[in-house]
Amino acid sequence: MKKKEMAMKRKDDLGKINGITEGVIWKQLLSFFFPIVLGTFFQQLYNTTDAVIVGNFVGKEALAAVGGSTGTLINLLVGFFVGLSSGATVIISQYFGGRNTEGLEKSVHTAFALSIAGGAVIMVLGIVFSRWALGAMGTPEEIMGHSLTYMRIYFLGMIPSLIYNMGSGILRAVGDSKRPLYFLIISCAANIVLDLLFVVVFGLGTAGVGIATVLSQVISAVLVIVALLRAEDAYRLHIRQIRFTNSILRKIITIGIPAGLQSVMYSVSNIIIQASVNTFGTDTIAAWTAYSKIDGIFWMIMGAFGVSIMTFVGQNFGAQKYDRIHKSVRVCLGMAFGVSIGMSVLLLLTGQYIYLLFTGDGKVIESGVTILRCMVPYYATYVCIEILSGAVRGTGDAVVPMLMTCIGICVLRIIWIFTVVPQWHTIEMVSYSYPITWGVTSLLFILYYWKGGWLKRRSLAMGFGWKEDK
Repeated sequence: MKKKEMAMKRKDDLGKINGITEGVIWKQLLSFFFPIVLGTFFQQLYNTTDAVIVGNFVGKEALAAVGGSTGTLINLLVGFFVGLSSGATVIISQYFGGRNTEGLEKSVHTAFALSIAGGAVIMVLGIVFSRWALGAMGTPEEIMGHSLTYMRIYFLGMIPSLIYNMGSGILRAVGDSKRPLYFLIISCAANIVLDLLFVVVFGLGTAGVGIATVLSQVISAVLVIVALLRAEDAYRLHIRQIRFTNSILRKIITIGIPAGLQSVMYSVSNIIIQASVNTFGTDTIAAWTAYSKIDGIFWMIMGAFGVSIMTFVGQNFGAQKYDRIHKSVRVCLGMAFGVSIGMSVLLLLTGQYIYLLFTGDGKVIESGVTILRCMVPYYATYVCIEILSGAVRGTGDAVVPMLMTCIGICVLRIIWIFTVVPQWHTIEMVSYSYPITWGVTSLLFILYYWKGGWLKRRSLAMGFGWKEDK
């Protein structure tokens, strides 16, 4: 009887701290969004700092090395796990919204076990196959040494990197988006200081920025572990309970594998695009690298909207508040469209000056501005992909969004690179592969969201029954 009373009390406590299922939607979304977008900004600042410092203190070869092929290959492996871990975020947010304390506890410990095992696997794969992968992408010999050094050091830090990502995902799933931000600010500040120390003072070049990044990731992992160890609620971490619970693992994989495969397909298409960019030489590779850092500002904002709406929908789906789900999607779409249009205008006006942060080389800047003008005006065509896919995944429907994204973006992009670019071999034609595929895939998501019956199907599958305005 005592155990039952304790369980009921913990369930009531979850209800008290769960604010996403109540209140004014736009305020709840923004209060959740801003810590995430700032956190993503500091996450992006890791690699941007590396690029800025090596670009200014080592040279354009090192700048091309820490982005370009290395960044694309790192994203291939890390992106798969981050996609997989989104399954844990969805499951945890649903258990939290439905006030299921037992399921929440098991999910947290299974998620942590997954991050440790996944980090070990990715570390080994990255170190062993990095030279072969760089060679297969046609990485120029003049930057091969820098690229290989940076990649191997970066992959040594995979376990703490994935622990942080999973731990911060757990905190966000229960509505805490502030502490992951604080942890990133601390680790990012450490990364900047260590970058300057190892590159400028000790002269370690690309090895220095790799070491600085790994040490910073260790700091963020330690901070998130301590936060979860001290949590007072059902999502508290107990080191001895970190293990796989098969039923929970199956649920995480069912949702996470499609998202992970989607990320892999993104990365594969980007690898093919990067290989095409590599044919234009070091100046264009460096320009592409610098643009990816500038472009990263937009992606971190859209990604924050996507995480926000996925968690928001997950908790409200667990609480069976379906009308609130639709309202939150409309509000989130409005905010995301406004931001995307504003970003397009801002970058078109200031982009050429931002390139000066990375390099003073005139040819690199000229090529970078060309790339920017081909993609930035079309940012708004991407919005529906991020918001609608996040909403659908929040209910646990992951397969159809994966298929639409893989076909509409990844496959179409690959076809473009192999058919159109050989006929008109310019960096502009490579760049246009992005906005064209954004537009096509957005149309697919709009049709599925309105006509696909996804919410009713997921509700019945979970045994909730169906009532649109519950």
